[in-house]
Amino acid sequence: MPVAVFALIVYALIRRVNVYKAFVEGAAEALPRLLNILPYLAAMLAAIEIFRGSGALDAVVKLVGPALESVGLPAGTAPLILLRPFSGSASLALLKDILTEHGPDSPAGRTASVILGSTETVFYTVSVYFGSVGVTRTRHSIPAALISGIVGTAAGALLTSVF
Repeated sequence: MPVAVFALIVYALIRRVNVYKAFVEGAAEALPRLLNILPYLAAMLAAIEIFRGSGALDAVVKLVGPALESVGLPAGTAPLILLRPFSGSASLALLKDILTEHGPDSPAGRTASVILGSTETVFYTVSVYFGSVGVTRTRHSIPAALISGIVGTAAGALLTSVF
């Protein structure tokens, strides 16, 4: 990435473009988009915190934990699997907790690491990208993304149990 940025700056200088001015103008154009996105992000982050803080996440984990174990997923990965579609930062915090509690070489640690790398924060991404341009009907985007998350989770469980 640093090489790409450096190459872009060199190219701009060769073309005699005022790099700083272009950067500032681009940032100024981004501010209205940021203001459009903020309400969506604030609502989603507040809902996640309410879900975690109320104890509802723990209740759901206790409910689905045995079902996950029956299909080969360590029960310790349940909170990660549930929150990953909503928040990347919450997922990273949960991964840290899993690695601290179970260890990085444990089945739960390996599975959680692969799941985190092979899934996406579906609702965060949808709220940012669709919200920034005013799309309210996402059609098949969310179901397709959730299915890919299920496949990524299943592949993570399978690969870590085999290897």
